[in-house]
Amino acid sequence: MAETTGVTAGGALAAGLSRDQLHEIYYYLQLTRQVEQVLTHLYRQNKVIGGLYRSLGQEATAVGSAYALRRRTDGTGDVISPAIRDLGALLLMGARPVDVMRQYMAKGDSPTGGREQNVHFTDYDRGYIGLISHLGVMIEVMAGVALSFRLRRQDRVALVYAGDGMTSTGAFHEGFNFAAVQRLPLVVIVENNRYAYSTPVSRQTAAASFVDRAPGYGVVGEQCDGNDVLAVYEMTRRAVERARAGEGASLLEVLTYRRKGHAEHDAQAYVPAEELAYWEARDPIDRYEKRLLEEGWATREELDAIAGRVAVDVDRAREEAEASPMPEPEAALHGVYGDLPVRRPWTRAAAVDPHNA
Repeated sequence: MAETTGVTAGGALAAGLSRDQLHEIYYYLQLTRQVEQVLTHLYRQNKVIGGLYRSLGQEATAVGSAYALRRRTDGTGDVISPAIRDLGALLLMGARPVDVMRQYMAKGDSPTGGREQNVHFTDYDRGYIGLISHLGVMIEVMAGVALSFRLRRQDRVALVYAGDGMTSTGAFHEGFNFAAVQRLPLVVIVENNRYAYSTPVSRQTAAASFVDRAPGYGVVGEQCDGNDVLAVYEMTRRAVERARAGEGASLLEVLTYRRKGHAEHDAQAYVPAEELAYWEARDPIDRYEKRLLEEGWATREELDAIAGRVAVDVDRAREEAEASPMPEPEAALHGVYGDLPVRRPWTRAAAVDPHNA
């Protein structure tokens, strides 16, 4: 993949984006939704190992934000750390649907060789670092990544996603406060989807919004409609531009909704039916599709063709993933002890090695 960015020099229709880019965003929204639909079928067939965490209703947050980043495949682009509902961001950064399915099915040729599931996998070349289960810790990790960019004088940005529940951890505060004080190129996106598992936001913070905390850290804070993919893109682009210009960290909040339980096994009995219906009527993909058609940025035939292409791609990925072998029992013994040669410590005078970041 060549370097890509959300900014175009000409032919812009909306948010500085061309017609082709608007269609590309639609492709990734559809890809996220359809990959998760297939994963749901596999889960119900007992082919998914562990839990399934869907982003239904939140796809615009992951896709719109990641689209504002500099995406490369040689380890020199921007870097993200997704939360469990940010599959769309992973796909945009270059993760393949077949590998996502293999990962959920714990196949032997999955990115982690069957040792981990869902989004817990890393690709330094494509620019994503797998989530650590301990909530809030990735804020600290990505603050360190952003610090490494500054020390190496690299024009790169780190972006990390946090669920609203993650903001209640000490690690979130400590990591983000460090990034704010050091004026690091870090963008933190708080996905306010109304629930931390079954705990509503009103039960975990007395603040009117999470973005209200930004002045306490001394950083720029912005909030937007997380179900409007272009609003998410524009807000993230501004934060990325500030970070790249040396203006430090940003705290962003997207207002969205988790339309499934915490995981597929969660029947979400704690959610009022009328609340769910309200947000179903504000589906981010439906909204974007409607706007594309009303503004004349796409035709019905074009959108149907994109959705059809996604369906073919996803079905091919499912077939390939199901045919993949499970790990050999002996594989459990690999990588238990460190047997790699010790690398020489990095110095500022050394060449950059993305695999030794």
